[in-house]
Amino acid sequence: MKKILVLVLAVALLISCIGVASAEPIKAAFITQAFSNPSQAFSKAQFEANMEEFGFEVTSFEGENDVQKEAAAVRQCIVDEYPVIFINPSDILAIVPSLMEAKEAGIIIGMFSSEPPHDAEWFDFFVGCDDTLAGERAASAFLAAFPDGANIVEVGGQAGHDAAYKRRDGFLKGIEGSDIVMLDSQNPSGWNTNEAMAIAEDFIVKYGDQIEGVFCHWDNGATGVLEAFAAAGRTDVFIVGVDGNSAGYQQVKDGKQAVSIGQSFTQMARWSMEFAKVLLEGGEVDAINYIPHDIVTLENIETLPWPEW
Repeated sequence: MKKILVLVLAVALLISCIGVASAEPIKAAFITQAFSNPSQAFSKAQFEANMEEFGFEVTSFEGENDVQKEAAAVRQCIVDEYPVIFINPSDILAIVPSLMEAKEAGIIIGMFSSEPPHDAEWFDFFVGCDDTLAGERAASAFLAAFPDGANIVEVGGQAGHDAAYKRRDGFLKGIEGSDIVMLDSQNPSGWNTNEAMAIAEDFIVKYGDQIEGVFCHWDNGATGVLEAFAAAGRTDVFIVGVDGNSAGYQQVKDGKQAVSIGQSFTQMARWSMEFAKVLLEGGEVDAINYIPHDIVTLENIETLPWPEW
């Protein structure tokens, strides 16, 4: 009888140990361009705030807008045998060789915010907004505001970044055949408000009162654009930004920015972890997954939840 009791207790202890082991969080990495980009600092916080719900322990790596540092982070994850990498690189093509190595090592690759070519084999899934569509929706805002045409300039996103390419492509597609004339376009080296302001200042010197509108690829950049035009005595410029962060919302609410094309980084982080968990458990997910946009204007801003970043 004592032997049976000991055996039962041993089995119970083994089951208990297995349960504890299975409850251990799964290591995952979030590798991003730079935490000086507020959207990525917020994304880091969202991974950390939601990771326990999905059974992950997420460690974040900052590339400081240097693809070599991002590649080094990927290599470190391979060495440390991370099962999952979520990544938003500064240059989506330059990071490909590193991601191919990670895939060969059996790591699940979730592209975060930066949309890869849909037929590429070096990632498992993408979660983010349709940046081409964001550009098209920005174009629609200009077409509605200026049915007879206007002269505008573009302050693009970070040079080389996937979102910057797609937002520009969508915008150009949207204004094609219209009387909206793009006088000039320039990209900063990073998603930096001061650089956006400096670009706007240069445009003001070159084009002066010809400028009727500005398409800025991100809302914090629009803050710098607004400051540049305010210093030049211009408060009548039609400005459209992308992101939907608290700065963009406030600028829309104050009547300074006409439109903000919003995206939710909270949803991006949650969907990313949910899809990675499905793949780890042997399931399947769609390769391309878009978060819906919010088109924020003065008319609807009170009906939308205020962003947390």
